[in-house]
Amino acid sequence: MKAKNTVKIKKDNPMRKIFIEKVILSAGGTADNLAKAKKLLEYLTNRKAQLIASRKRIPDFGVRPGLEVGTRVTLRGRDAVQSLKQLLGAIDNTIKKKQVSSNHFSFGIPEYIEIPGTEYKREIGIRGLNVTISFARPGKRVARRKLKQGNLPKRQAIPQEEIIRYMEENFKTKIN
Repeated sequence: MKAKNTVKIKKDNPMRKIFIEKVILSAGGTADNLAKAKKLLEYLTNRKAQLIASRKRIPDFGVRPGLEVGTRVTLRGRDAVQSLKQLLGAIDNTIKKKQVSSNHFSFGIPEYIEIPGTEYKREIGIRGLNVTISFARPGKRVARRKLKQGNLPKRQAIPQEEIIRYMEENFKTKIN
């Protein structure tokens, strides 16, 4: 038999690829402003918004434990990617380098009417919202599952440079 001299072509490791795990839209407020913020998030996503209650007491702001102070909606999968494309249009598809952190990045939209394809709603008024995009690698379930839970090494974290490269390649985002 002849020995084959085959050169192994190094392929990208599929376990090192990153993906958008979730997109979280959030807004804050109390009483009437909270109701408007909830309507805004439900209008933008066509999903039911979750209310967030305070856990701490901050007397200067009149915040006590159990007081509802914010609302949020979590988008995953195809909905997350489509919404992100639309939301990036509100900030001219540019993000600052300081907005990008390990495993995620965030940005704010001062007025929801800046989002392409949205119209002004009188019952909501002029409101802003925060957007947080969380990234992950395959294998993250090991740390989250209930049975046989394991720890993930530091190299499993997604550094700032990788997130920037991903956003530039997939969403044509400019980084300042």
